[in-house]
Amino acid sequence: MLFRRKSRGIGRSSKTGQTLRQVQVPADAVRLGMRVVGLDRPWTDVPILFQQFVVETASQLATLRRYCLSVTVEMTEDQYRLVQDDIASAKSRKLKALPEEKSLGEELVRARESYEQARKYVDQLLLDVANGQPFDLVQVRSVIQSCVTSIMANANAMFWLSRIRHQDAYTAEHCLRVGILAISFGRFLDLPTEELEILGLCGMLHDIGKMRIPPEVLNKPGALTKEEMDIMKTHPQHGFDLLGSHHQLAAIVRDATLSHHERMDGQGYPNALPSASISRYARIISIVDAYDAITSDRCYKKGAPAAEALRILYKCGGTQFDKELVEVFIKMIGLYPPGSLVEMSSGEVAVVLSTDPNQKLRPVLELVLDNKGYPCESRVVRLEDEPLDPSGQPYRIARPLPDGIHGFTLEQHIERQTRLPLGNAPTPGTDAGRH
Repeated sequence: MLFRRKSRGIGRSSKTGQTLRQVQVPADAVRLGMRVVGLDRPWTDVPILFQQFVVETASQLATLRRYCLSVTVEMTEDQYRLVQDDIASAKSRKLKALPEEKSLGEELVRARESYEQARKYVDQLLLDVANGQPFDLVQVRSVIQSCVTSIMANANAMFWLSRIRHQDAYTAEHCLRVGILAISFGRFLDLPTEELEILGLCGMLHDIGKMRIPPEVLNKPGALTKEEMDIMKTHPQHGFDLLGSHHQLAAIVRDATLSHHERMDGQGYPNALPSASISRYARIISIVDAYDAITSDRCYKKGAPAAEALRILYKCGGTQFDKELVEVFIKMIGLYPPGSLVEMSSGEVAVVLSTDPNQKLRPVLELVLDNKGYPCESRVVRLEDEPLDPSGQPYRIARPLPDGIHGFTLEQHIERQTRLPLGNAPTPGTDAGRH
């Protein structure tokens, strides 16, 4: 929504005679009635008509949060005192574990249904685009809403499902996983529900332009030549163009599609934008996209463990990625993400049920294999309670394990939990190659 300039409002001192002050605040701390006089990026990069305006609607608040990390507001000393605590709280907000309104077991069945619905939708969407057919974006909103509902109830269920990967269905599953992780990240950042839906759309549609890349480039198993890499770098523009005729989409969705490969150091593509011109949502999708790509098996490489992917993201914070957002993302994912397998100090094998950003090394686990690698009676272990193993020693995690160890797969475990098989047959023509 475009903003109107308001002639009078907060920041006007003609009646009080008080000196105005300008305060930089997190975009999440902006409230209705505040007068915005500066952004953390050029005014022309945000869909507003005028420089300086009074925030009058929820739509205006949403626009600021989608594009900006912080803004400058103008107010009197009295007005500042009224909101000082809110601003300080937003700046120092302690990160909390994602809330669990339902248990993992309760939510897993519904999450599986939502995940399968979304996977089939993305399969068909990408197939239509690859074949040059008209594609449906009407259904995408209900697909995203279903995912948001599940994540609001218990994000760990979707985390589990997103760890099941099929190399021959990479692009469709990648788009779906990026959408799910983006929604979860937004939830972790405490964004309102309607913004989670927009962020999910950004993630699910971010790579739609890859369907316009020649298959011999997209699926090439070896290194790309310079000419081939130049072709690959056109996919954000293709995606931006493809989404251009769908005016029901929020503008930020096209922005994230176009800019998810831009970098903080200005060396990204397709437009080599300076960091100040990269929207908040594009920064989020960039991080989530890279994390999923690094941890995925591809035709030309084996996926890295989550801890290695997080190390790479952290190392590239400030150059490729937004440093502050990377640090928050790492806290959300944790060293042992939900759905991952770990070996305990006792030799037993467990699957991670949930994590807490304030207890990074002590997640909640479900023991599934004994110390000889055989199935055992399932038991939940909360490491923060310092439980003892069969030898009387405190349980601790010895090392992460790959899915499939001792014949145990998360996919089969979920099927046993839900009593329903997970669909895994990719739609022909929707597999694709590169990040």
